[in-house]
Amino acid sequence: MSRLSRLWGAVALSLALFVNSSQVTAQDSTAAGGGGPAAATPAAAGGGDAEKGKALFTNNCAQCHAVTEEVVVGPGLKGVVQRTPGKEWLYKWIRNSSAVIATGDPYAVQVFNKYQKIQMSSFPNLTNADIDGILAYIDEASAPKTATVGGGGTAQERGGGGASAENGGGSAGPSELFTFVLVALLVVMLLVLGVLLVIVTILSKAVTPVGVTDGTQTASSLGQRLKEGMSSAFNNPTLRSIAIWIFLLVVTKATLDGAYSVGIQQGYAPKQPIAYSHKLHAGQYKIDCNYCHTGVNKGKSATIPSANICMNCHGVIKKESPEIQKIYAAIENNRPIEWVRVHNLPDLAYFNHAQHVNVGNVQCTTCHGEIEKMEVVEQRSSLTMGWCIDCHRKTEVNTKDNAYYDKLVALHRKESKEPLKVANIGGLECSKCHY
Repeated sequence: MSRLSRLWGAVALSLALFVNSSQVTAQDSTAAGGGGPAAATPAAAGGGDAEKGKALFTNNCAQCHAVTEEVVVGPGLKGVVQRTPGKEWLYKWIRNSSAVIATGDPYAVQVFNKYQKIQMSSFPNLTNADIDGILAYIDEASAPKTATVGGGGTAQERGGGGASAENGGGSAGPSELFTFVLVALLVVMLLVLGVLLVIVTILSKAVTPVGVTDGTQTASSLGQRLKEGMSSAFNNPTLRSIAIWIFLLVVTKATLDGAYSVGIQQGYAPKQPIAYSHKLHAGQYKIDCNYCHTGVNKGKSATIPSANICMNCHGVIKKESPEIQKIYAAIENNRPIEWVRVHNLPDLAYFNHAQHVNVGNVQCTTCHGEIEKMEVVEQRSSLTMGWCIDCHRKTEVNTKDNAYYDKLVALHRKESKEPLKVANIGGLECSKCHY
């Protein structure tokens, strides 16, 4: 038993050292990347009109133009003010390019003919200030990136450390992963402990003489000793209980995991009838989500883009591509493209895109992941009720400059010093999503 006692002591010491070192590691990682003042990212340069211009450019121009010299559908816009007749001409051109071409303006006609006579969309609602903001954003975005002292670079050059905070990442993900890994390692160590106990028991029996009979030591073969040791180990009630409990825990865990995964399609990435790359369109060419999914800001559903939206660009771009020919075939045969739905919610759950995206200002990546990096779209989030409720508990309501929330904020501040969360305005009520 002395060997078993020493073994138990060694295992207990190892577990204590492991837990202590793991906690220290977790604390160090939290201190290093906890998002304190040192981790704050610098504010975006420009501001003012350029900030407003960025949103206008993304929603109106990015589908056909790049801020660099690259040609998408229309010309690249780097240095557009310098190479055109001037801002006054650009105001007229952006608001109604057809009218400018109709006047016979030489530069307008030249641009129209150079780019295959593709008619540019008119934007009569844009004011001079709006267009100035777009031009300011183009100048800012196309300007050469300057390195900062110390090699820090801008947030975009370093890969953007602030995205996780915007997406609701925080520190919950790493801590949950750490806990899971810790529990898994502890279970493995317990299993190893059980195996070691069995081995020690067997070897103890194998190396110990059977006994003394009539003053003469009776020897037995190694095989017989091993057999006796194994029999003794399996008949040991403590070891048998440990094995049974481990088996029951593993079976219970597998059963619960299987039950909780019913109806969850996280990681689902079906093959689509047309090989559409979000990485190319949303990532490389920066096409705004609203351009194809027209219902995101104003409807319950984001809507599936029609073939006509595809043809806005592919009427002149890559017409010979086999995948683009599938769009032509669908239009010619007067039948819709049978896209496979990726994100499915049960009929008993109500969800409104406009409420979350337009009113709540929830970013697409919060629920759908980094779509702009996906060659094939997959369901990144679990979309379970618990996942939604957890988001409602953590998300703060944007009450700034919104008189609708003034009385709610005043009542909330009487009871709590915490910011107003979605959960405080009915975000946890069953009837909000189930009725």
